[in-house]
Amino acid sequence: MNISGNTIFIPGGTSGLGLGLALRLQAAGNTVIIAGRRTELLESISTDHPGIQTIELDTTDPAAVTAVAAEVQTRWPATNVLLAMAGIMQVEDVHNAGFLATAEATVETNLLGPIRLIAAFTEFLARQDNATIITVSSGLASVPLPVTPTYNATKAAIHSFSEAIRVQLADTSVQVIELVPPAVQTTLMGQQEDPSAMPLEEFLSEAMELLETQPDAHEILVERVKFLRNAEKEGRYDQVLSLLSGHH
Repeated sequence: MNISGNTIFIPGGTSGLGLGLALRLQAAGNTVIIAGRRTELLESISTDHPGIQTIELDTTDPAAVTAVAAEVQTRWPATNVLLAMAGIMQVEDVHNAGFLATAEATVETNLLGPIRLIAAFTEFLARQDNATIITVSSGLASVPLPVTPTYNATKAAIHSFSEAIRVQLADTSVQVIELVPPAVQTTLMGQQEDPSAMPLEEFLSEAMELLETQPDAHEILVERVKFLRNAEKEGRYDQVLSLLSGHH
């Protein structure tokens, strides 16, 4: 992926990592369109950040994904990058059945949402000369945080899905990049002040540098996430899982 000169659609780009990447990518010389569920937030972003394009979308609504994808492809026909950012992360206690509602919402948002978006864009992107799908997994795809079992599972699924579609799309112009964040200081789990989480601006700077210097990368791995990502390969899996279990 070239770091500039793209037209980039970012569902889930209204806060946290999504908004941060949207602004960095715009500053790098890209046209950026972000999507989210809240109209007032989208309007605020448009006002505060001139040049950022916005469109309303709830990725848990299959019909809305189809309709908005068609609108994006019509209004911004040069769109060549899909960055599927939308995601939720919530604590679950499986001792009782009450966790099921959270689990279902997590699968709907974190797994089915990106899959719907990719389904709606793949044929369109394959007609572009240079196109990219960027998925967003997590270091927790490699070693789970026990208090968020379904979140971990969806991110492990995104990793596997990314690996598979990269192989399938190798005969097209579409590159598949998996962005793998560690814990970052965002509101995702109320960790914006957590000293053990990576500062947002530090993550954004390192991720952008990797995108620029490794244009053919399959994964974007900042240094902090390698503790999780490489745990099994380096024989540290049980140790890291035990450490994460301390948060239970």
